[in-house]
Amino acid sequence: MTSENSYLCRAPLLDSQQRLIGYTLAFQKSEADSDIADEAALRQLISLLAGRAGETRSGLFFLKASPVALFAKELAGLSAHATVLILKQNDLLHADGLALAASLRERGFGLALSDVDLDFLGSKKNESLLYHVNYVVVAFEHPQRAAISYFARQRQPALGVVVDNVSGWEEFDACVSAGVSGVFANLCLAPREIKQTVKLGPQALQILQLMHMVQGNADIRHLEKVLKSDVTLSYKLLRYINSAGFGLEVEIESPRHAVAMLGYAPMFRWLLMLLARTHTTGFSPALMQAAMIRGRFAELLGQGFLTRREAENLFVVGMFSFLDRLLGSPIKEVLDQLVLPEAVAQALLERKGVYAPVLALAEACEGDDRCAADFAQALSLKAEHVNQAHLSALAWAQNIKI
Repeated sequence: MTSENSYLCRAPLLDSQQRLIGYTLAFQKSEADSDIADEAALRQLISLLAGRAGETRSGLFFLKASPVALFAKELAGLSAHATVLILKQNDLLHADGLALAASLRERGFGLALSDVDLDFLGSKKNESLLYHVNYVVVAFEHPQRAAISYFARQRQPALGVVVDNVSGWEEFDACVSAGVSGVFANLCLAPREIKQTVKLGPQALQILQLMHMVQGNADIRHLEKVLKSDVTLSYKLLRYINSAGFGLEVEIESPRHAVAMLGYAPMFRWLLMLLARTHTTGFSPALMQAAMIRGRFAELLGQGFLTRREAENLFVVGMFSFLDRLLGSPIKEVLDQLVLPEAVAQALLERKGVYAPVLALAEACEGDDRCAADFAQALSLKAEHVNQAHLSALAWAQNIKI
């Protein structure tokens, strides 16, 4: 694997409330990849992340590592407090294993062990080593999964238990019932079935009204009047514009100032994200962030070859592609209440038009199905550009407060 065809992908780590703890990050593999290629890819991934260290304010990045890569000079550039290195149990079963684990902990890294078994966890000779470990990662299909989970939680200090290879919501629910710390799964791509359509509530309808006003370039004073009639909306607007994602040097203290600072297109974006949060009964924090990342990622991808307005439309396309799951309502029902550009509706309803290939690429980077390269090449986008846009979208979503 070379940097020319290495495309970053991610899988979220969810807690029992579907809140996001962090992500596993890796490059999509090709069928020809070998262990040597995996080692080179890991070094390349560490170097890529080291170049963006310090951008995110919350969340953890989990990286499948190897003892050799832990001595790479690029490792020093990572944000240790935000990085958990996943090593196989056997990687530390040598004379220098304890010293390596202690060194990683001293430098501030989190440490997780995969491929663990009960004999290893229960052995007295491994007590000193396990003192430096934060998590154990166990596959859902592991025959000792329940016993390992119980044993790890009973330890003093306890080990966090993370279950991998979870493919659906039934398995997620089983893990939650067992009291695990987290679950690695792209369940945002396989949401729970909606048993019945949920009608949009009063708050959603008010937000849609504001979106109509923004689309019509309504006078700022009229927008401010509507915002001031709802204290919660005003508070959320100020919270949003003063969050780290904007990087403003002064604090915005009034709705009118906020609207003036944002402008109409960013205002529409904020309202769209706010609309996505109005379905309180089935709201998933992880699903919300996945939508934000997809929207921002698509926007950044489009900035290289589309106009500014078209790139901003890509954010809407990315967010709206999740909106039916976020709101519990069919996407067409929501679209019918807004006047969106035809190209936006075409991308969402038919997956055709100028925006569809960019949306497809953003979606392809959400899993390891090896197709990101094909979509990127169709758009004449280089892997480096795609990966940088991906990381920027992750950082933006983690730093924005809605």
